[in-house]
Amino acid sequence: MPATAYAMVSQVRYRELMTRIALAIFIGATAWVVTQTIWPLVWFVAVVATQALDWLVFRRFRQNPEWLPDRLYLILCCATTVLSVAVYAGITGYLWFEGGEAGRIFAMVQCAGGLLHVSLHMHHVRPILISAVAAHAAYFLGLPIYSAVASASWHELLIAIGCVLYMSHLVVAVRQSSMTTNALKSARDAEQRARQRAEVASAAKSDFLAVVSHEIRTPMNAVISAANLLRRTRLDPGQREHVAMLIDAGDVLMGLLNDVLDFSKIEAGKMELESADMVVRERLSVLNRLWEPRAVANGVRLRLQVAPGVPEAVRTDPLRFQQILFNLLSNAVKFTADGEIRVAVDWDGARLSVVVSDTGCGIPADRLTQVFNSFEQADVGTTRRHGGTGLGLSISRKLAEIMGGTLTVASVEGQGSTFTLSLPMAEVEGVASRPERLVEVAGSLLGRSILAADDHDVNRRILRLLLEPHGCRLTLVENGAEALEAASLDRFDAILMDMQMPVMDGLEATRRIRQGAVNGDTPVIALTANALDSHRAAWDEAGVHAFLTKPIDPVLLARTLAEACAAGGRQPADTAMA
Repeated sequence: MPATAYAMVSQVRYRELMTRIALAIFIGATAWVVTQTIWPLVWFVAVVATQALDWLVFRRFRQNPEWLPDRLYLILCCATTVLSVAVYAGITGYLWFEGGEAGRIFAMVQCAGGLLHVSLHMHHVRPILISAVAAHAAYFLGLPIYSAVASASWHELLIAIGCVLYMSHLVVAVRQSSMTTNALKSARDAEQRARQRAEVASAAKSDFLAVVSHEIRTPMNAVISAANLLRRTRLDPGQREHVAMLIDAGDVLMGLLNDVLDFSKIEAGKMELESADMVVRERLSVLNRLWEPRAVANGVRLRLQVAPGVPEAVRTDPLRFQQILFNLLSNAVKFTADGEIRVAVDWDGARLSVVVSDTGCGIPADRLTQVFNSFEQADVGTTRRHGGTGLGLSISRKLAEIMGGTLTVASVEGQGSTFTLSLPMAEVEGVASRPERLVEVAGSLLGRSILAADDHDVNRRILRLLLEPHGCRLTLVENGAEALEAASLDRFDAILMDMQMPVMDGLEATRRIRQGAVNGDTPVIALTANALDSHRAAWDEAGVHAFLTKPIDPVLLARTLAEACAAGGRQPADTAMA
């Protein structure tokens, strides 16, 4: 017998204690009304005393659920159960002999209820169950048989026969209840084990994706950065075309990696939304500037129409909103060979709707319901002709649903497709469109002192090749400990910090630099191949100025560094010496 079974019985008896006392009050009051004697009160006092003894004996199981009683303690538990049940059911005998016809009926109903109660609540431990049932059964069967024999009224044996039938049905019911309970417990345990395995698998998948993302981004940083550096050199037309192909292929690979990571986060339920003010027309203009050259290159017009009623600013997740529209425009440009792509934006007071329609190839009717499925595209030749994984629309619809909105499609093969995005948003007053503040990079890094920590030699070489042409002085170190030592000796205008490094990681190094006197207020920029949301959150907690991921975008890196140096409020070293 498992120890948990005794603990379960003890918990049930403790939980039902006040119910038993309340019923005893009702039964005693009824018995007094029927008999008009003091004995129901005496019985109630005895019930309270035996219930207190029962509470005391079974308390040990509640204090230590894993404790398994020895033979003597089990005998004590059984004896206590027999005593408490015998006293509690004793009112049955009193009412049978002293309560008249109504008392006898009430006594048998009360005893039948007691049998049902102990059978359902104490079947987990057989010795305790038998001890509880025995006392009730003695009254339930013994009283009718005794009366029949004593009065020679043999027809009263029919009552005993009825009691036997009742107990037979009760045994079947309890057995079925026990089997059902055990089956439910087994199913619950199996479900819990399955959930634990799923959680372990999900954690392993997340860890795997984090490692794969990091390990892919690290060499891709070298490939794309080297291609960008090569593009700066003198190349003949053929070489320039080859470099452009290399950079485009790198962008495609990074897009694929980002899609897979986003898809995995959504599937794992770990996609977290932000809430921020978004200037609607400004955000749409950014997308228009990005995609219009690509559409024109394909011979397609891109038209943006914003209804007059659309508010200046709304509160939503700007990044995810932009991601959804990015995917929709990417598809429209990809599948439209001539004609136009139209983006129409409207507002109904609570929801922003964006309709992206094109005059492209359209989607066959039998494939229309599947375009939002993961890894699905219109036909098997789509990937070969246009590229992609089939994740973009799946991610977009799931993001829309997470944001409380919808994404639907209507299409006619050969005539084009229309995607409608509808998202609930709150209008924000008093937020004006702010022109994008661009820091002039040329000359802004001249004389700046930059500390960069990265454990990969190739990455350090890339940083030197990307930044030294701007005229800044670079101090390159291999881990967080060296970065901390350098930051304690010299004053820097900005610090670039990798995340995963030997000896001391970038997060710990950043925290310690923040506590130092020399560079405690120096802007720290995370430059890492760890690109998950959890990594970004960890860097935010450490207090970084900006979060950049590898592969390095040379323009973005230089601009971010220039902004960080300007935010630091220090003059370049060359200016200071002048």
